[in-house]
Amino acid sequence: MRNPRDEEFQEYVRRRRETLLKIATALTGGDQHLAEDLVQVCLTKLYLAWPRLRTVKLDGYARRVLVNALIDDKRGLVRRREQAWAEVPDRPQSTEADGDRYGLLEALGQLPPGMRAAVVLRHVEGLSTEETADALRCSAGNVKSQTARGLARLRDLVGDLNHTYSGDIE
Repeated sequence: MRNPRDEEFQEYVRRRRETLLKIATALTGGDQHLAEDLVQVCLTKLYLAWPRLRTVKLDGYARRVLVNALIDDKRGLVRRREQAWAEVPDRPQSTEADGDRYGLLEALGQLPPGMRAAVVLRHVEGLSTEETADALRCSAGNVKSQTARGLARLRDLVGDLNHTYSGDIE
């Protein structure tokens, strides 16, 4: 016998998981594994709070949980993920369109988590300044400031990446 609560939750996951993963991937600067982990944390927290969420905007709550999970992950004293390479990895070969996306995700990954969240929610997710401020629990002025500084930093980083990698990939 299926519980109506579980059916509602499963329907929400079917409709929104891909979008949550897209947001998480941008928030992590393209780290697909961390993005999957963040979405899993988000869905777990959503499920546990599901009975109380009937009066809450679910998508806003989910975005906030993703941002909090990212910040919690970055604040951890000991990183759980190991990255060991015999050699420094090269930039993956890709189509030009993928290369642009790779450079942007790499640049996003270099922004501080709060700034990255403001840029992603405003320009990837398309939220208004007020919606972003609500999701991040900060003022609209803070969102504007973080977004402006984040976009300026991204312009510098993407320019540096394009200069660094131009001609390196054949």
